Amino acid sequence: MPRRAKISVIGAGNVGATCAHWAASKELGDVVLVDIPDRVGVAQGKAIDLACCGPIEGFDASVIGTSDYKDIAGSDVVILTAGLPRKPGMSRDDLIETNVKIVRSVSEKIAEYAPDSVIIVVSNPLDAMVFTAWKASGFEHSKVVGQAGALDVARFSTFIAWEIGCSVEDVQALLLGGHGDDMVPLVRLTSVHGVPVSDLLSAEKIQACVDRAKVGGGEIVKLMGTSAYYAPASGSVQMAEAIVKDKKRIIPCAAYLSGQFGVDGYFVGVPAVLGAGGVEKVIEFKMAEDEQNLFNESAQHVMDLVATVQKMFPDLA
Repeated sequence: MPRRAKISVIGAGNVGATCAHWAASKELGDVVLVDIPDRVGVAQGKAIDLACCGPIEGFDASVIGTSDYKDIAGSDVVILTAGLPRKPGMSRDDLIETNVKIVRSVSEKIAEYAPDSVIIVVSNPLDAMVFTAWKASGFEHSKVVGQAGALDVARFSTFIAWEIGCSVEDVQALLLGGHGDDMVPLVRLTSVHGVPVSDLLSAEKIQACVDRAKVGGGEIVKLMGTSAYYAPASGSVQMAEAIVKDKKRIIPCAAYLSGQFGVDGYFVGVPAVLGAGGVEKVIEFKMAEDEQNLFNESAQHVMDLVATVQKMFPDLA
């Protein structure tokens, strides 16, 4: 019998547990939910609870909770969600020092126990954490990728669909740049079943959707008191599915750029082909001047975040 894929999720909080939920329900493979020893009961309890959904929802997958990184051995994909979530009044950047320490430690363990895996980073501030995971793991840059664009596009598409009154499945959109308020939704390349969105909505309504997508995470933090988790987990598992099934999906994500779009040596949000090799290709295209300028600003913020990480932790330079 063919071997089942294995997806490990680091962090049994809201995002991590929901990643495990989506992965198991889609029968992507066996799932390992990992947390620190003080929270191993949370990981174990959620794993048992999720496994007991199998008879009802009709999925077969092994789901275990653990604090022992030996259990991630043989993972095809490791989804890294560990870190402090945002609280009201905090920006993603406010989390940087604490979460670098966490992501660095976890990435070193992934390299030790699951050296052949692809790491999907979800921890914030996303763009700096992807860089941290890459440096700490020592992985090829194609085997480390950040989940941001999948979530941001989903939010933008949802708001467009709500405004039009159509199915979200008929909206095709693209965003570039960092995961934050300076992300770049490309209205020119946004359509609804092939019809340019500019033919369906006024410029003012489109801009309102753009603005809401940019602060979508902050809106949820204000309402709930903590970070979003359903959609971030869904985006992460969409990426994991593309990798474990070698689907060659083009998904916006924080991928390493080596000159594409004028950026070299940083992980920035761009459309990329995801397959068994991780990030197999960055899809480059010509942007309009105003789009390129906005992308440059966003990329510069990513560079500034990375510089902050390297100043705090010179060993990650």
